[in-house]
Amino acid sequence: MNGYLNESNFTMVEEGFTPRDLLENLLVGLCPSSEQQAFFVADLGDIVKKHLRFLKALPRVKPYFPVKCNSSGGVLRLLAELGAGFACANKTEIAAVQSIGVPADKIFYSSPCKQIAHIKYAASRGVRLMAFDNEVELGKVARSHPHARMLLGIAADSSPSAHPSMMFGATLESCRRLLEAAKEQAVEVVGISFHLGSCSLEPQGFAQAVAEAQLAFDIGAELGYRMHLLDIGGGFPGTEDARAQFEEIAAVINSALDTYFPEGCGVEIIARPGRYYVTSAFTLAASITAKEEIPVEQPGSDGEESGSKKSLVYHLSDGIYGAFSCVLFDSPCPKPLLHKKPCPDHLLCSSLRGPPGCSEDRIADGMELPELQDGDWLIFQDMGAYSIAVPSLLGGCPQPQVTYAMSRLAWEAVQLCQGKPLPAEDDHESACTPLSCGWEMVESLCVPPVFAPAGII
Repeated sequence: MNGYLNESNFTMVEEGFTPRDLLENLLVGLCPSSEQQAFFVADLGDIVKKHLRFLKALPRVKPYFPVKCNSSGGVLRLLAELGAGFACANKTEIAAVQSIGVPADKIFYSSPCKQIAHIKYAASRGVRLMAFDNEVELGKVARSHPHARMLLGIAADSSPSAHPSMMFGATLESCRRLLEAAKEQAVEVVGISFHLGSCSLEPQGFAQAVAEAQLAFDIGAELGYRMHLLDIGGGFPGTEDARAQFEEIAAVINSALDTYFPEGCGVEIIARPGRYYVTSAFTLAASITAKEEIPVEQPGSDGEESGSKKSLVYHLSDGIYGAFSCVLFDSPCPKPLLHKKPCPDHLLCSSLRGPPGCSEDRIADGMELPELQDGDWLIFQDMGAYSIAVPSLLGGCPQPQVTYAMSRLAWEAVQLCQGKPLPAEDDHESACTPLSCGWEMVESLCVPPVFAPAGII
């Protein structure tokens, strides 16, 4: 074992448990008179499944988890234990992963826009792998971190309909100029990077981006660079109801890599899966702290007012400046489940807000819910992405407590992935290779669908 995670960091549960089961137990144990703060339950076993599934579907690709997506201690420790790298956006995130013992060579300072002080901090901590996509950033790195190893970020989608999150990156037309500028300033460029983002989810977008990355590699070779690293970014779905399934995307990526960067060409491939790893692993419980009734006038048959129907606004114990910050990252709020199931005589148009006092703290509108009361709990699934930051970049609500759980089967998979023999009573074949054991274990944990690779653009 790498020593990042041990059994004291989580609750061991039986296989087949759900975060909802543990959450229900925690809610039963709450004192009714106690302050009802929101809290998370995290199924670390779900992340183990996703990791083994990723390695099996994309065997040539090394995952680097973007810390900004979820910086909770249990997630960082588990992924470090599994051997993942980390993509950090700033000094704080670099410090967070290094505080648990992650070495500098497993950190990618991936932000295309960096403060000079943060560049100098990365240099002082031995973090060399960085990204750039313009001459200003190139100049800052040349002056502040002469030993950096840079990836040139290219635009993955230059279409007019591209989402703002995809606007970073140099065009192919500007790659030559930027690579020439890097050579003039003696900056080492070791590869190419792109990032489609979670709003894409179109498998063929990866094929197009890989093809364009190969053109950028060719430009680099013409200028005398020996580039050997390709970062294919993120944009992998975190739930099974996504428009494109993970295995479908992986099949397209594998086909594109075989075409443009075949095995043995000397190019290492990394990716930055964020939502993919953590979305479905986290469940949030938030209580109703206040309630407002808003009358809605209903017109009669002749156009005159004939009565009113009420609309309800519920204020929760957390909001968009805390656990629901995912709403600010293009993630719609999941429809809540009810802890107590009141008799649904009729459903009312309901809105969810954060704690009273901030009119901008709007979590969701237009939800159909039965009438609820102060102190009732709402349960939100698929809340693992962009709901926990270190420290909170938005301020406001304190970070909800996280209770981590993992099944024994998933914990054994973690141990086998690290090559540690299981106890004799488990009657496992300790001589098997870590990867083969991992693959056998993942078949017990999850059975993903199989897709045939699509054509390359």
